[in-house]
Amino acid sequence: MRLPFVNREREQRELGTAAERGGLLVVYGRRRVGKTRLLRQWLETRDGLYSQAIEAQRDQQIEQVFLDLQPHLDTQLVPRTWPELLEILALQRRRWVLCLDEFPYLTAVDRSLASQLQKWLDHGIPDGCLLILSGSSTRMMHDLFLNRAAPLYGRAQKLLRVEPMDYASFCQACGHDPGEMASFGKFSCVGGIPRYWEFVEPDQDALALADALYFDFAPYMEQEPQRILRDEGVAGLNPLAVLEAVGRGAERPSEIASRLGTPQSNLSRVLQLLLDTSVLVRDLPFGESVRSTKKTLYRIQDPAIRFWFRVYSPHRSRWTTFSVAERQALVHDHASTVFEDYCRARFPGAERYWEGRVDLDLVAPDPDDPKGLVVAEVKWRQLSVVERDAVRRNLETRWERCSLRAQYRRVRFDVLDASILRPRP
Repeated sequence: MRLPFVNREREQRELGTAAERGGLLVVYGRRRVGKTRLLRQWLETRDGLYSQAIEAQRDQQIEQVFLDLQPHLDTQLVPRTWPELLEILALQRRRWVLCLDEFPYLTAVDRSLASQLQKWLDHGIPDGCLLILSGSSTRMMHDLFLNRAAPLYGRAQKLLRVEPMDYASFCQACGHDPGEMASFGKFSCVGGIPRYWEFVEPDQDALALADALYFDFAPYMEQEPQRILRDEGVAGLNPLAVLEAVGRGAERPSEIASRLGTPQSNLSRVLQLLLDTSVLVRDLPFGESVRSTKKTLYRIQDPAIRFWFRVYSPHRSRWTTFSVAERQALVHDHASTVFEDYCRARFPGAERYWEGRVDLDLVAPDPDDPKGLVVAEVKWRQLSVVERDAVRRNLETRWERCSLRAQYRRVRFDVLDASILRPRP
């Protein structure tokens, strides 16, 4: 289903500002997050030029870029090298905006291209013209533009990261009511990746969507984690094994190591690799830093990939043998983890907190009191007044056993249930 283009106002403003300045802009973000559609949508408003790199030999890549650009260029020359193509661009009589998408494909074949571009950006790009280099591999884009030893380090006026979209954008694009639990249940299966939203049908529930995306014959998501890791240049069984362990409930490094049957020290490199590619995210207790504590929990960041490792992978062989109620319970339990993330995102600086036998879903600075805290319990259901009061009393009891209590005297307790999905009047 072709969806309307929604949101991305901030990104479009950044693109507009870059076009006024000219020079180099770098755009990156994981595959299927919507970079290409954003760029092409915006380029249409600027009569811009666009070419998507192919995985081929250098001469074929140059030929493909030139074929894409030729209808808009005033030239009879056919470039054989990158410097020749760049010279043709420099000789154009109008200001232009050009996007080279999947740029890492080009530098993977010709490592000298980065140095050639550096020289051109320093001395050859016409005033007021904008070159946009876009790519999906977070690691490769960082190596190309944030590594101090890289030729293109410091040449970009900005590095614009295109993030997954939020729940409100999902509802807007798919025509769903954001106040309905059913809408959020479907969002938990696809997350903020617009490409996945194209599989969402108006009359299906979350279970039907999960069946279509993950469990049907040759489902779209069957090889998605492997594709994402391959895009990031992460190879081997170890990263997948770590994600399998995390998806099945091993959050602590010691638990992950135990599941894999390896010393914990052997995991440092692969965990950092998965953090660098934004596949994993690291949670620390509220108020702690990596320097002040060894308490660390890991979780899979993207809801759709989390579903893959939490629900699809452990149960795919037996899924058809489960009752509808059993399958719904698995989807519901997964949605509850995504709902916790959603609630914490509503409070700047919010984190989990745990110590000993105390576990708190959400602790955040109180926006109304600089010296106070918000401490909340998250429940993925609609609570009655009686249930809400009982949950709050339990939360207050746990707080009495928490060491944070000595540091923060002013605390506001809250219970966040599915009613917070409803827009405020």
